[in-house]
Amino acid sequence: MKAGPERGTPVSVEFADWLRGRDDEELRALVAARPELVTPVPAHVEGLAARAVTPSATGRALDRLDRFALAVLETLVLLPAPADLVELRDVLARGLRESAAGDLEAALSGTLRRLRGLALVYGPDDSPMPAPGVREALSPPAGLGPPAADVFRHHSPERLAEITHDIGAGHRDGEVPVLLGDPAVVERLVTEVSPQARAALDELAWGPAAGRLANARRAVRADTAQSPIEELLARGLLGATGDETVALPREVALYLRDGRLHRDLLTSPPPLRGPERDAALTDRTAAGQAFMFVRAVEELCERWSFDPPGVLRTGGLAVRDLKRAAQVLELPEWSTALVAEVAYAAGLIVASGGVDGEWLPSPAYDAWRVKPGEERWAAVAGNWLATDRAPGLAGERDDRDRLLNALTPELRRGAAREVRTATLAMLAAAGPGVAPDPASVRDRLAWEQPRRRGAYRDRLVDFTLREAEQIGVTGLGVLAGHGRALASGDTAQAAKLLGPLLPEPIDHVLLQADLTAVAPGPLTGDLRRRLTLAADVESTGGATVYRFSESSIRRALDAGQSGEELLAMLAHHSATPVPQPLNYLVTDVARRHGRIRVGTAGAYIRCDDPAVLDQVQADRRTVPLRLRRLAPTVIASRSARAALVDGLRAMGYAPVAESLDGDVIVSQLDARRAEGAPPARPVTLVGGLDRDVVAAAVRAIRAGDAAHRARRPPVESPGGQVPRSPATATISALQQAIRQGGRVWIGYLDNQGQATSRILEPARMEGGYLTAYDETRAAVHRFALHRITGVSEVSDGG
Repeated sequence: MKAGPERGTPVSVEFADWLRGRDDEELRALVAARPELVTPVPAHVEGLAARAVTPSATGRALDRLDRFALAVLETLVLLPAPADLVELRDVLARGLRESAAGDLEAALSGTLRRLRGLALVYGPDDSPMPAPGVREALSPPAGLGPPAADVFRHHSPERLAEITHDIGAGHRDGEVPVLLGDPAVVERLVTEVSPQARAALDELAWGPAAGRLANARRAVRADTAQSPIEELLARGLLGATGDETVALPREVALYLRDGRLHRDLLTSPPPLRGPERDAALTDRTAAGQAFMFVRAVEELCERWSFDPPGVLRTGGLAVRDLKRAAQVLELPEWSTALVAEVAYAAGLIVASGGVDGEWLPSPAYDAWRVKPGEERWAAVAGNWLATDRAPGLAGERDDRDRLLNALTPELRRGAAREVRTATLAMLAAAGPGVAPDPASVRDRLAWEQPRRRGAYRDRLVDFTLREAEQIGVTGLGVLAGHGRALASGDTAQAAKLLGPLLPEPIDHVLLQADLTAVAPGPLTGDLRRRLTLAADVESTGGATVYRFSESSIRRALDAGQSGEELLAMLAHHSATPVPQPLNYLVTDVARRHGRIRVGTAGAYIRCDDPAVLDQVQADRRTVPLRLRRLAPTVIASRSARAALVDGLRAMGYAPVAESLDGDVIVSQLDARRAEGAPPARPVTLVGGLDRDVVAAAVRAIRAGDAAHRARRPPVESPGGQVPRSPATATISALQQAIRQGGRVWIGYLDNQGQATSRILEPARMEGGYLTAYDETRAAVHRFALHRITGVSEVSDGG
């Protein structure tokens, strides 16, 4: 098989004419598959063709191809144009896996239709050609190196003469590319080299066809070669393309591949292998995990409400703070990092104060936590799917051996969102109840997106599978029903499917005499926050156990509750009477709470019982507080008020802070929020253009192309008064023109408020704007609807 020409191709008239010959349905399919071609809408078909063949647009289209479609396109590039369909089929058949040989005819026909639909192939059905720009974008195609003419282009005449001599006598100097184009010459040269040199050739044959070699331009001869690589350099089987780079000429690789351009090729995606599980069981398992994940997010935010960790100078979360959060949540560190990252992606926590600030819940958290559980899960899971961050990298080190902390900006990966979406699509393709193993998911993704395989992709796939299980998108490795809806971008449907599977929150606990409270199920949000403030979580599981202590009761009192209010709340929400020990504990702490009051002097201590102040002043531990008795009921201190309160509490007292007016200062430990924090980030999942947008874009292109081909001057607006009509009539007329593809005459106020008139072919109306081809300006424009004074019909004649 001989390779086709290598010359670059500009935008050809033939390609633009072929594109113009597509009907509207085919153009709409092209725009829907390649939405970047109409951003913004080109003025005519030639503009569409020019944009379609740009390197960036062509590269994006190629990235969407599967392995077989890419192989078909690579084969078309290498075959002489126009392609012979028989030879195309034969070349592809040589590289097929034996099990796929019978599917070639149908697969090839469908793939060529798809490539035409993407405008990557054009021309007659029986002689397809690669579109302009495809050949350059696929260089090198099929893992082949450059042609011999390119490999030896920059060799000196003397060096080419030496290689020609070592290849064989009877040829003029400098004919190396011509000699390597003869399969008989290449066959003789390959048989002459040592087995070690032949092994090196076989390794390079299937790519990559280039490598690094020190002093690649060394002058070596066949009779003085000291190594297998020098044997190949001397005979031209390997050529220097730089001072330290070498490449295998394409002609040599084609011989070594024995006429095959590809190997082990499949016409359809590889199967997703894995055990089958009961769908109802997997949905319930995923729902249980979703509930636990939402509770972990809420618990982390509540914890950071009154005990926020600091923000590192690099913008992340310190390792010790991550470990502390993992202990509180009773989760592994990687799972805790995922909780923090998802909360950050959803806008529930932010860095307040920037660098050297604190990680605090945002005001959006207060709106999120009062929503139903299924909606809270849909919000955080949707933002996990849409984020460009890779939480799984937290705790690892980068290529410069720097630690990657959770919440640090360095966790952003451009491919994370795309790989996450593609991985869930693979799980959805496995079918209900199938739990595909990670290896088959990676193989399937490699076939679906062969050009997007980067260094991180396989790792990102593994991260996605692990995180999906933790978040509750999958259960037992199977994509749950609500996870399938999430993967399709429908977060509302995902919440609707998850709702019936979540446990019903309860509003009661069981108070016990050992100063514990048992929650036999998930508590309502308000009760759980109140109980978490007054007690410490001792254990979790099927039932959560809370333990009351003096410090926890004082924490609730510091937050503004009184002893009576706390006991009333416990009595209201307990299925059992309040035990006497708990009643005594609350009463005793409340009785002592606030007896000592701390204010500002430096600070002062005030107490109505002089005996208590006598006890405080007599305590040796108060020496660092620098106390001074001002009156029988007042002691002054040089310490700050906060230090004085902390010091007295460490000594076993229960003071409260007092304002200058003598009022108790409520600390509100459970309500710290970041000031000026942004609202929750919207969930923006990957998707294409709306059908109406696509249709409007095609109409605008057709209208612009008709004017462009006619090369007519701008249309003059009809004379007389500009059209004026009621707003409702104006909107109705424009909508009718869009549906019927008609022309209208409008009155329009410009930026200076001057009334003008235009002849338009409306294409789309959305968001208060009309997109239309303006025949009076011979271009596509957007018009603000509120500036249109009226609409009048225009006859086809002018």
